Amino acid sequence: MERLLSAFFSPDVAERAGCLEKSGPQDPLVTGLEYDSRRVKPGDLYFALRGLHTDGHRHIGQAIERGAVVIVHEDETIDETIDETVDEAIKGEAGALYLRVRNSRVAMSPIAAAFYGYPSQRMACIGVTGTEGKSTTVYLIWQLLILTGKKAGFFSTVLSSVGGDARPNPEHQTTPEATEVQRLLWEMAENGAEYAVVEASSHGLSPKTNRLGDVEFAAAVMTNVTHEHLEFHGTWEQYRDDKANLFRALRRQGVLSRFGVINADDPSGPSFAAAAANAKILKFSVRGLAADLSLGSITSDAEGNWYNVVVQRTGEIIDIRDRLPGAFNAANVLAALLVVSELLNVPVQELTPLAARLRPLKGRMTKIPNTMGIELLVDYAHTPSSFQTIFPPLRERLDRAAPAGKGRLICVFGSAGERDTKKRPLQGTIAASYADTIILCDEDPRGEDPMIILEEIAAGCLKGNPGLRRGRDLFLIPNRPTAIRQALFLAERGDLVLLLGKGHENSIIYADGPHPYDEIEEAEQAVAELWNTP
Repeated sequence: MERLLSAFFSPDVAERAGCLEKSGPQDPLVTGLEYDSRRVKPGDLYFALRGLHTDGHRHIGQAIERGAVVIVHEDETIDETIDETVDEAIKGEAGALYLRVRNSRVAMSPIAAAFYGYPSQRMACIGVTGTEGKSTTVYLIWQLLILTGKKAGFFSTVLSSVGGDARPNPEHQTTPEATEVQRLLWEMAENGAEYAVVEASSHGLSPKTNRLGDVEFAAAVMTNVTHEHLEFHGTWEQYRDDKANLFRALRRQGVLSRFGVINADDPSGPSFAAAAANAKILKFSVRGLAADLSLGSITSDAEGNWYNVVVQRTGEIIDIRDRLPGAFNAANVLAALLVVSELLNVPVQELTPLAARLRPLKGRMTKIPNTMGIELLVDYAHTPSSFQTIFPPLRERLDRAAPAGKGRLICVFGSAGERDTKKRPLQGTIAASYADTIILCDEDPRGEDPMIILEEIAAGCLKGNPGLRRGRDLFLIPNRPTAIRQALFLAERGDLVLLLGKGHENSIIYADGPHPYDEIEEAEQAVAELWNTP
């Protein structure tokens, strides 16, 4: 794709991008957008961003040498930021055009949306936010749309599709930077997608990043709001308010057909509904509260769930069968059914037979086969609220299937470094309330001391169960593969081993960067080593 700067950088875009000054060649041909100077190609527009570990302004010279024709920057003067080895000519009229803005990161969204021709206006975009359930709900909405014969794309923490099969997301970033968001939406629109389903993280919705600031949403979904990412947002109230920006986006242009879907069981539901102003609001409940779809009873096993649901509009009770392990998935299914029903103007009753054809995400209650009679599960749960969701039904199912004192729950998990530290003891307290044996290990420690992180979790474990003893039923083993093997070594027939926190991810991040790692492959390898070899 290529466009003259004047073709998309209009006065309105300049204003929304906070442009303060423009200097250099008047109308360069732009062939791409980039914020990593190492990936700049000839013809690119380069955004100089200030990050945690580096400042893109220091790499402007490298970007120009690699062929950047437009530089978006914040510094009042760029001469000092360009490496002295760069020829003086490229700093002026013969080189790049410079756009000085108030905030380069914030400017990325309006500039990227304009460059790609506002792709979100060519489709119905559905945003999904919440602390838990976002990725699964996005995936279920996309599957339902495909199963009904619609053309749709999506992107999430785990997978994405711009028109074909779903493919893995190699990054840990839930909502990518604005340049990537707009490019993905453009590819979907170019491939004929009628709908785009977007996982909208609190980071992506925050004005600090503005990653989703120029996406036009036709529908917004809130799964829940609990404790997470306070290291970025500062307070829980700010975290919730940033998530509510997705529902505020429904106010744009006053389109009456826009709607929101809210978890009626969550105390934050009313504030999200208020954020949407006059947009239509639909609700779902798994606690039997008054809602458009309200769960009656549910039965779960390792293969999925059976449940009945009351349709408020008609009073009809419908039966649903899914193949999604974990009772908590009922909420995700109800949310997806409401969204697609409203989008397509089709009664929910006509969509429910499709629930049995929905596939789970990799790393969400993924079962690892073995020959030793042990249930081995991999799940992405990594917050106190997700722990509180996942542990009780598993404990209940385990106790129901085994005689008293038999069938232990063995859990392996950690907590991320350089992230919300307050959740660490909370994770430990919840896990210790349900698990018989806990093995703490690395989960992206980044620049922190791994043992300090594990000790903080262990303090919570002992609060939840003072009877735990180190070396007997509480272990601190930073190396994650070793921790998994310790869990399997301790496990006996009838036990359930639960590996939490990594799920679908493909690396563990240490101080020196990401190290390749796949939890499912590691678990399969450990099973082969311990049980399936002579």
